[in-house]
Amino acid sequence: MKLESGNLLTDSEVKWLRANGLYETNKIAQEVKLFSQLKSKYKATQYQDSYPDSPLYQILKKLELTESLSNSEYNWLINNELFETAEIFQQQESVKETHFAQLRDKYQANRHSDLSLSSPLYLILQNIDANKNLGESEIKWLEQQGLSETISSAQELKETREFAALRVKYKVTHYEDVSPKNHLYKVLKRLDLSNQLGEQDINFLKKRKLSKTIEIANNKYANSLKLNIESGETLNEIEIEWLKNNGREDIIALAQQKHFAALKSKYDVLHYQDKSHTSLLYTILQKLELKERLEATDVAWLQETKIEEPQYQGTKLFSGKIRITYHTIEANFYQQEFQRTDNKWNLANASSHWRKADEPKQALQVTNNLQFDKIKENKLKSALLTTRGGAFRDVGKLDEAENCARKAIEYQPKSHHPYTLMGAICFERHQYSDGEYWFQEAIKRGANPRDMDSEIKRVVKNAKDENKRREVIEYLLKKDSQRYAWAKSYLKKSSDNRK
Repeated sequence: MKLESGNLLTDSEVKWLRANGLYETNKIAQEVKLFSQLKSKYKATQYQDSYPDSPLYQILKKLELTESLSNSEYNWLINNELFETAEIFQQQESVKETHFAQLRDKYQANRHSDLSLSSPLYLILQNIDANKNLGESEIKWLEQQGLSETISSAQELKETREFAALRVKYKVTHYEDVSPKNHLYKVLKRLDLSNQLGEQDINFLKKRKLSKTIEIANNKYANSLKLNIESGETLNEIEIEWLKNNGREDIIALAQQKHFAALKSKYDVLHYQDKSHTSLLYTILQKLELKERLEATDVAWLQETKIEEPQYQGTKLFSGKIRITYHTIEANFYQQEFQRTDNKWNLANASSHWRKADEPKQALQVTNNLQFDKIKENKLKSALLTTRGGAFRDVGKLDEAENCARKAIEYQPKSHHPYTLMGAICFERHQYSDGEYWFQEAIKRGANPRDMDSEIKRVVKNAKDENKRREVIEYLLKKDSQRYAWAKSYLKKSSDNRK
């Protein structure tokens, strides 16, 4: 009844409504209270209706927000003799019109013909004056109205705000010139949009003794390099030089450690214990990555150094991808040397390295189409035929391999290399006694017995037929169980594969 008659509820009555879950009723009560307050404020107390669905309530809420009334709403006030309320509205409009005029003058928009408060220009100018950045649609509207000076004013204010924020961010708070036309604004903006300033910008800051800004810029660039390193990128020479000049050797060391770890992973030596970027292995892997030839001392170190992890059983570093990459680099070097000098010894070396790089087809290719009748040196002929025969053996063409080996022996019967090749071919054919004969002939001519064992081990390792492999192993163990004890591991692998 109280609400219906427009009377306000007491605090206890409001609490009772809440306690009984009558939230909608309480909401209406609050609206009635606000309506009553607005009627008092805007001189409309003589209007009897105090219920929130009254047209007056909506009008008074607009006045509270200083929003413009429509013609029908203004006429409603007049028709209901609420002249004082209408006058308050007229005063509000007059204040806004004065404000609009001031804004047009301030932001050089007096040429615009529409002076009504409903004009889009009024809201745009208010946004500019409130330090709000204009949207694309607002700028486009100003362009369509030919208000380029207003756009310039808005842009300058925007840049002034940006410049102020950048000065705080980059510790330039005591710099006197605050105009965005100052070159410092461009420098700070470049710094904010990128990770590094150019030398010219740094010199500009130095001349103005903005050491803190330079420090922030350098730290920002250093941190960006650090993030690049963490994501797997490597430093280039310019970046390394910059880090050295700015005393950030710590980042250089981090980059080297990350790079070393990546190279160790790439070349399958991740379990090599030394993780320091000062390791000789890091230097060697960098050379391999750049396709540079290794020094003889580098190769010797790789051949002597082992991975100590138990699961690798002391595997030497000169194996796997390192070995293949090394021989690939050497093969390409000798091919280039042949093209430069026409010295066919370079072809023999290239072919040999291609074989060691597990590329026998490349080894055959570099020795194709050789005219042996035009080669005078028998030693060179023998070397070329031996490496070519070895490549034929690698691809399983044993007849072609034997032809090359026998011709090589004819050209240089005192060299042990073609005899070693004949012995290996015989073992590949499982002609063990013949193989032993050729190996003995090779030893008579200076071959190391361990090289013979290496050839035999290769036959066992590469055997594709498990029965043939077992046959070779049993022959070797029967012949000398101590000398060929290594073959037992392949015998075990053969048994495991059949399980």
